[in-house]
Amino acid sequence: MVMMGLERLVVTLKSKLRSLRPKKPYDKIDKSESMRVEMRSRKAQKLIARTLKIADSPRNRTYAF
Repeated sequence: MVMMGLERLVVTLKSKLRSLRPKKPYDKIDKSESMRVEMRSRKAQKLIARTLKIADSPRNRTYAF
């Protein structure tokens, strides 16, 4: 019973401390075209790396005779 009251007190204190912390306002920056190209490029590189890893694994070897 005492533990539940203590837990509730701790949760209340944490939430009050969080609300006292100043929030940092920031301006949302729109993505430029070069940023979009960079993100697509990174996604493509990851996809290629994953595909090559699967293709190079010994389990997926297919031999045409």
